[in-house]
Amino acid sequence: MTSPNAPGRDCPLCPRLAAFRAEWRTREPAWHNAPVPSFGPLDAPLLIVGLAPGLRGANRTGRPFTGDWAGDLLYDTLVRYGFATGDYDRRADDGLALTDCRITNAVRCVPPENRPTTVESRTCLPFLTAEIEAMQRLRVILALGGLAHGMTLAALGLKKSAFAFRHGATHPVAEGLILADSYHCSRYNTNTRRLTPAMFQSVFAALRTRLS
Repeated sequence: MTSPNAPGRDCPLCPRLAAFRAEWRTREPAWHNAPVPSFGPLDAPLLIVGLAPGLRGANRTGRPFTGDWAGDLLYDTLVRYGFATGDYDRRADDGLALTDCRITNAVRCVPPENRPTTVESRTCLPFLTAEIEAMQRLRVILALGGLAHGMTLAALGLKKSAFAFRHGATHPVAEGLILADSYHCSRYNTNTRRLTPAMFQSVFAALRTRLS
C-alpha cells in the first residue's frame, strides 16, 4: 500500500537523481528506474528504514531490498521472526508478504555510487515524515545504519546529537514510539564481520518480543 504524498514516478525534486534515473531507463528499460515505493501494510507496528535503493536491487525490481545481498539477509530474518510470510526470491512478484512490518527508504531514488547528497536527503525527508505520520499503529522504527538513523530523527524533528547510533540500541523518541538501531545488512558489513547474521537476528528477536 502506498503512503500519502509518495513521490511520483518522474519526481523532479533532485536533478542529479532524476538524471541518473533517466540514464538507466535508457540503459535498462525493463527495470523499475523510479522512486521505490514502500512495501508492507500501513497499519504495521514496525517500520524499517534503509537509506536508498540499490542500483541493481530495488532500483531494478521496484521493491525495497529486493534483488541484492542485503535483501537476502533481511527477508530471511523477517520470515524467521514472523514479520514476513512466503519465500523470498529476489524479485517483486515472488509472493512474499510482510506482516506486522513495513519497509521504506529515507531517499526513494537510487543515487550514484549508493550515496545521496545532504541536499538530496533533505529534499526527500518530507516523504519519510509523511510515511511515519500515516502509520497510525506504529510502535517501533528500525534504522538500518547511521545515516538512516539520522534521517529518521530529522523526520521526527529530533536532534541526532541526543540519540547516539549504536547497533542494538533502542531510543524512546515519542510517547509509545521507539527508534531501534542496527548496522546495515549490506554485503560489505557482513563480509567484514561488522555485522553477522546472529547480530542481525538478535535485533529482530528483541523487536518480536517487544511487539508481542
